[in-house]
Amino acid sequence: MKNIVYLFFLLFFVSCISENECTNTTRLTDLVNPLMGTDSERDLSNGNTYPAIARPWGMNFWTPQTGKMGDGFCYTYDAHKIRGIKQTHQPSPWINDYAAFSFMPVVGELKFKEDERASWFSHKAEIAKPHYYSVYLADYGVTAEVTPTDRAAQFQFTFPQHENSWVVLDGFDGGSMVKIIPEERKIVGYCQNNHGGVPDNFRNYFVAVFDKDFSLTKVWEDSVLKELNEAEGFHVGAVVGFKTKSGEKINVKVASSFISLEQAGLNLESEVGNKTFAETKKEGQLAWEKEFSRIKVEGGTEEQQKTFYSCLYRTLLFPRKFYEFDKNNNIVHYSPYNGEVLPGYMFTDNGFWDTFRAVFPFFTLMYPELNSQIMQGLVNTYKESGWLPEWASPGHRNCMIGSNSASLIADSYLKGIRGYDIELLYEAIIKNTKENHKTIRSVGRFGAEQYNKLGYLPFDEKIGQTSSRTLEYAYADFCISKLAEKLGKPQEEIDLFRERARNYKNVFDPEVNLMRGRYEDGSFQAPFNQYRWSYAFTEGSTWHYSWSVFQDIEGLKNLMGGDQQFVEMLDSVFVAPPIYNYDWFYGGTVIHEIREMQVAGMGNYAHGNQPVQHMIYLYNYTSEPWKTQHRVRQVMDKLYTPYPDGYCGDEDNGQTSAWYIFSAMGFYPVCPGTDQYVLGSPLFEKVTLQLENGNEFIVESDNYGKENFYIDRVRLNGTSYNKNYLRHSTILNGGEIELKMSDSPNKKRGISPQCYPYSMTGEE
Repeated sequence: MKNIVYLFFLLFFVSCISENECTNTTRLTDLVNPLMGTDSERDLSNGNTYPAIARPWGMNFWTPQTGKMGDGFCYTYDAHKIRGIKQTHQPSPWINDYAAFSFMPVVGELKFKEDERASWFSHKAEIAKPHYYSVYLADYGVTAEVTPTDRAAQFQFTFPQHENSWVVLDGFDGGSMVKIIPEERKIVGYCQNNHGGVPDNFRNYFVAVFDKDFSLTKVWEDSVLKELNEAEGFHVGAVVGFKTKSGEKINVKVASSFISLEQAGLNLESEVGNKTFAETKKEGQLAWEKEFSRIKVEGGTEEQQKTFYSCLYRTLLFPRKFYEFDKNNNIVHYSPYNGEVLPGYMFTDNGFWDTFRAVFPFFTLMYPELNSQIMQGLVNTYKESGWLPEWASPGHRNCMIGSNSASLIADSYLKGIRGYDIELLYEAIIKNTKENHKTIRSVGRFGAEQYNKLGYLPFDEKIGQTSSRTLEYAYADFCISKLAEKLGKPQEEIDLFRERARNYKNVFDPEVNLMRGRYEDGSFQAPFNQYRWSYAFTEGSTWHYSWSVFQDIEGLKNLMGGDQQFVEMLDSVFVAPPIYNYDWFYGGTVIHEIREMQVAGMGNYAHGNQPVQHMIYLYNYTSEPWKTQHRVRQVMDKLYTPYPDGYCGDEDNGQTSAWYIFSAMGFYPVCPGTDQYVLGSPLFEKVTLQLENGNEFIVESDNYGKENFYIDRVRLNGTSYNKNYLRHSTILNGGEIELKMSDSPNKKRGISPQCYPYSMTGEE
């Protein structure tokens, strides 16, 4: 009998482990807090995130809605009421949402208008996981739950006993349609709400199937309730009623499509079908566990592990899949550029100005297959619109600067990722260097003719951000030169872009030792205020943009007077007072990026915005690399937590999260387009990367401790290693880097020029 009991418990234990359900087995999804960054507002961002309940890169996300319809701040942590649980595609509150509709359970008197139906809730009765959300809606005594797939979801509403229990489907304004089909327990319809970047025929079609007969049905149009089963107009919705017992669960299976109602039904059948709510929830949890388990961290505090996996979750949300599978299982997509249904991949909701820095380098390292699919999507974007996207949501949007698609494409191809038409992408890149979109300034290169003629974009208040544009164009030209060389293009073409990659020198003023606006006659913009945000720069001052010479830090050092002067200038960013000057460009207001720099307590260092995030790693190009180790750890410890106020600025499509992921692993891609990652200070005792090619790369910290953030010595695959960088191929080949850590800097390691990472100047 004892043997039988023992066998039973052994089998139970093994079963639990295999399902990752036992309390003594940590599920990585339990370390993730989707509410990280949601304690934000327009004047001060702690992330500007919302709880995205989704699958990795899912076509649709779902989120509780506390803000009014159309408000980019759709969920804020300090809100007290929920208006519904909505399907969302929002990549940023500043870009806002599109194709949104929502569900809201109501009990008693029918309340369908968003202000009236909103219910009080508490975070104490709220559960947010990457794959699952639950909240108790106190006004109605209803628990609402949702768990998604890529293109579908299941809802579960637990009602009290009542004669009048309702589910409200809000199609949102901007154009919507609903049709209730009682005999099929179904609601179908579409919504058209958006904030730009869509063709005239844009629609998000949805189908929702309930598991209980309706006792009552109604529709509403522009706040007028009607005893009908169908409505179409500017703003319509549907209401279905039930008689419920105490604790009765009503389940809703829902899917959507940008192609057609029929495709929405196909998405529902293929992704949900006859699965139960619990089965879909489990599938979602395992989908996230699979991705999270690619990087295993050991050591550190529980808070640090939670921050790491919460950041990893954010890094794996965008860009979203904007493609579907037809009845023959072929990949197809509705084009947000020309409105046609076409074969092949499409991805969207991404601002490359943010994500070229770390998100896409992370994909090239950890997700080369996904990266190839994204490149195929870029090919399709160019075919369908004639341009590469710079900020797509879902189509081209007029936001930010640069032609940073060149960085994504070059980095992908140079790191060996294939499976897409690189020649067509190269054609698109070259087109970008010659012109810009006629109506969307962010697509192509704004001011390309002047830049190509003068070697810089001359300062002009009507253009704005001219020095930032010059610096970003020069970096893109470097990437083009490397890609052109790899593709065997004519030498004169390679040389042209290689020469343009040095254009950063044209906006450097030796008088102030910083970048500066420059007029067409060659004189520098005056008067000059080193603390002025905007004018010649984008969301920052010269203190933040002067380091955007990713391709040639050695050349920048020379401009600044050499090694020691360069180090002193880097140091100055942290000791300069957090003062600022703002002007007409931001409407005469202090933008949130300014305020976040001011309150961080790190001088003029503005980690809450992207342009300066790589700057800390530039000490590795000098005789004082240990300062990178100190500053990297300082930022990770001080500016990130796994809580609602856990970021220090906009999270921005995974970029601020990807900075943390790389930095916690101990290295960072300062210059995408090269094969190097610059060393920092690993946060954990051990980090294991499970690479897509089957290899494993380990970062191990010996003498690990909270205060031991300095690197004393390094061994790579058992051999002493003195470089301040790792090569992409080294990581892909698998192996181990061992770092002996110390509480004091080793001022002899990595200090010679032979140890520095790549610079163009070093090739000469």
